Amino acid sequence: MTRWAAISPVGWPDSIRLTRYALAMRTINARVGLLTAMLLVMAFCSSAQQEKTSGVEVVVIDQGGAGIAQAQIEVVPRPENFPQKIKTDDKGHTSLRLNSGEYALCISAQGFRTSAQALTVSNRDGAGTNQVVKVILKIADNGSPTIIYPPDSLILAADPYRAPVVFSPADFRALPHITIKAHNGHTNAEESYSGVLLETLLARASAPVGKEFRKEALRSYLLVSGADGYSVLLSLAEVDSTLHAGQVIVADERDGQPLGKHGPFQLIVPGDSRPARWVHNLYSIRVQQAQ
Repeated sequence: MTRWAAISPVGWPDSIRLTRYALAMRTINARVGLLTAMLLVMAFCSSAQQEKTSGVEVVVIDQGGAGIAQAQIEVVPRPENFPQKIKTDDKGHTSLRLNSGEYALCISAQGFRTSAQALTVSNRDGAGTNQVVKVILKIADNGSPTIIYPPDSLILAADPYRAPVVFSPADFRALPHITIKAHNGHTNAEESYSGVLLETLLARASAPVGKEFRKEALRSYLLVSGADGYSVLLSLAEVDSTLHAGQVIVADERDGQPLGKHGPFQLIVPGDSRPARWVHNLYSIRVQQAQ
């Protein structure tokens, strides 16, 4: 017998050949199993990409620009495992995660008319900001006419027993203006703003400022809202010249030019290290009292 015949599989005993066959089959099966697992993972990842959701921020406000808390939002068609109704927070905001597609939002709140809002959600490939949907609810019919203010108006409500004072851009330009310098922490630059003292505006709305700022008025605060539903709080003491030296203004010009996309009105609070309270697209100012 030659050396090659001694190591040829033909001359091997059956037990050795069976053992090698079994090992070869196990190797093949392992490779098939690994390939199957890889295909399943790829299919899962592909499915996950197809089902990727996008963020939608819903802002529900009244006609004065104040957020409506506990407004109920129903999504039609309702996605699988999605709540039947979602409520807004104290500022009128809520966040949704939806797949790409066409939807309708049905929004309702006590004392307001129910509204329907069309919504198109598209996968924006991981965009960093949510899609924002603003919904304005009208007051429900109760036998009295509903007042609808023009979108560029500035509404001041200081007395619950009196109608709000409403300024159009033309009305506002006719008021006495002052010019102040303020440091913008976002741009790290000194900017010049022209506008009307907030205290002057509040006096025209019969707010308790000046000599009237005493007793219960010391518990008063301002809810300042933009057209997009963004709202901030200021103490009434911060704008009263008898207690505070700062000049909080409502501006309609920056560096001698209209405010553009930030206008027609903007609240300017000089001295703030960050302009978080400089409300863009200012729409309403309401005087309220802490209990």
